[in-house]
Amino acid sequence: MRLSTFFSLLVFSFQLACAQAPAVRPGIENDKFDQRLSQLLNFSVPVMGVAELNDRQEEMLILDARPEREYAVSHIPGARHVGYETFKLKNIKDIPKDQPIVLYCSVGYRSEKIGERLQEAGYTQVYNLYGSLFEWANRDLPLEDEAGQPTLKIHTYDRNWSQWVEEGRLEKVW
Repeated sequence: MRLSTFFSLLVFSFQLACAQAPAVRPGIENDKFDQRLSQLLNFSVPVMGVAELNDRQEEMLILDARPEREYAVSHIPGARHVGYETFKLKNIKDIPKDQPIVLYCSVGYRSEKIGERLQEAGYTQVYNLYGSLFEWANRDLPLEDEAGQPTLKIHTYDRNWSQWVEEGRLEKVW
């Protein structure tokens, strides 16, 4: 009985350790947003910062893990929509397993879940964009709409989550 209790505690401790934010992670402009992300994410998928993605955008395949209605309002230029609730591995079978991939959603939770599925399917270079689209927008990086035209709109999921997009520059919709 003691041995099983020991192993249960060991597994529980390991899970807690895995769920903690790494000490070093990409910078976020808003410290409170960074704290919220640290609580929200499991960090089960390596994270990439917005600045790094902006520098490496040409070599990365960028996948948007939000519903179509959010993607249609605005997304990172060149991003491919894969969805969240509608995500299916068969819809990305054209992507080589060694292709560098960055996933994003609004803040990174949904993209982390899709990233886990990609890792389980054998994709080897999968990253979650830390701060996701909200941090991208907060850094004044370009957004495009469903027609591929520049836009100053951003889908913020709902009123509560919209607090993480800085006021002023963008029109928030939900």
